[in-house]
Amino acid sequence: MDEQEYKSVYKELNPNRCIFEKAVTNQRCDCEMKRRFVIANRECIACESEAALRNCTSTLDSIRNNARFTLKVVTVNGPMPHNKELQVQAGGMLALQNFVSESAGIAESNDKVVHNVYQVINLALKKFGSLDQLPYNEIVKSIVKYESRPKRRKKKK
Repeated sequence: MDEQEYKSVYKELNPNRCIFEKAVTNQRCDCEMKRRFVIANRECIACESEAALRNCTSTLDSIRNNARFTLKVVTVNGPMPHNKELQVQAGGMLALQNFVSESAGIAESNDKVVHNVYQVINLALKKFGSLDQLPYNEIVKSIVKYESRPKRRKKKK
């Protein structure tokens, strides 16, 4: 299956593509609204709820826009290059999870995984009232610190 055919089949089978697909397939995030399927040996993630997808999309767009300058990708509209996008998705959601876990009475974990993106976004919107009120300074700090892969150490000779 060539790339063009793959993209065509993908769009047909997955009209509600999970906006956090990179973080979910890299096992950095999970979500109760996800549906996994495979096309040509590639794992794909769909969202089961259009309303959840709208919330996730607007939240991720807002986080991404606030992180652009710090990540030095101000000229790119839409998703960033793969590793930067993964950094925004996973790092941003980990920060949000830590903020909402405090108010929900959930102990803050040192876990590097967001257990339920849908729940975290809903709790964040409840706690802060709107996307404009999210603590973007702290979220961006978490995004900058986030490493999708630990850096390799050079071997001593």
